[in-house]
Amino acid sequence: MQKRKGINMNVIEVKGLNKQYKRYQKKEGISGSIKGLFKREYEVKKAVDQFDLEVQNGEFVGLIGANGAGKTTLVKMLTGIIAPTSGRIRVLGFEPNKLENEFKRKYAIVMGQKSQLFFELTAEDTLRLYKEIYGIPEGEFQKSKEYFVRLFGVEDLMNVQVRTLSLGERMKLELMTALLHNPKILFLDEPTIGLDAVAGKQIRKFLKQVNEEKGTTILLTSHYMEDIKLLCHRSVVINGGKKIYDGETQLLFEQYQKFKKITAVFDHPVSSVEANETVACKILEATPYKVVMQVEKSLAGNLLEFLMKSYNPSDITVEEEEVGNVVERIYQSGEVEN
Repeated sequence: MQKRKGINMNVIEVKGLNKQYKRYQKKEGISGSIKGLFKREYEVKKAVDQFDLEVQNGEFVGLIGANGAGKTTLVKMLTGIIAPTSGRIRVLGFEPNKLENEFKRKYAIVMGQKSQLFFELTAEDTLRLYKEIYGIPEGEFQKSKEYFVRLFGVEDLMNVQVRTLSLGERMKLELMTALLHNPKILFLDEPTIGLDAVAGKQIRKFLKQVNEEKGTTILLTSHYMEDIKLLCHRSVVINGGKKIYDGETQLLFEQYQKFKKITAVFDHPVSSVEANETVACKILEATPYKVVMQVEKSLAGNLLEFLMKSYNPSDITVEEEEVGNVVERIYQSGEVEN
């Protein structure tokens, strides 16, 4: 678990958390519908199962899980949107489901697929509206606004109508709106979804800066594993509502990254590249001037040596296995060694 020097207060404490849903099981056909009017059969779905979690002040934690794993349900319980079936939750010392105003002022949530912006307003008017909603004093508002305008580099967008902004620009404004009242905790659900590579990189940079400069605790849920890998020192993996890993992100990926991708470029045509038994690899792409290979991590050094001696490439690159493949392997295992 990531620990910041001099900080040891837990801002999130979850113990034995459970959330169950009852789903009506309708029998097929008209007769099934009629029977359902008199006697209904239900299936119990465990969305979150005996979940424990502690998050310290100032941490940046990644929440990883396939669709239906329980990530969003967990976040909704942490923010008080839904109540748990059983178990204990404390966020900043509050019971989230009581929805106390003091608690709601201390956290923020940004969901990449849902907007909290008013599209007919300008960015400036949007921030001022949220100033009134949160009751932020004028001096504090101006200080926060100036900080985030400078951080996001959006000086020329403040008097522009929200509906005319690009997706990346709107996400910047979403984050500014969420962070305007200086929340202690920020919950992020797919903040880079739909963004191009440049905008996604900018958002990651801003989030890292807010975490480091403001000390904001951030819990990030994302299917883009680059977000998790680049931002989160610590990751929590959920599978079937259960926590199957809680530890360093780097160690998690090291455990499940089995291969490396090696690309060799030649300044002369090469008819074929064939590795011997000691450097067995899979050819992913081959042309007379380039070959792309997949090799087990432990054999990458041997393959590089073989290529240099046998084919003398003009350029060679080594890349980690695609993050998506690694995460799929984690889910399929169903269990991760901590």
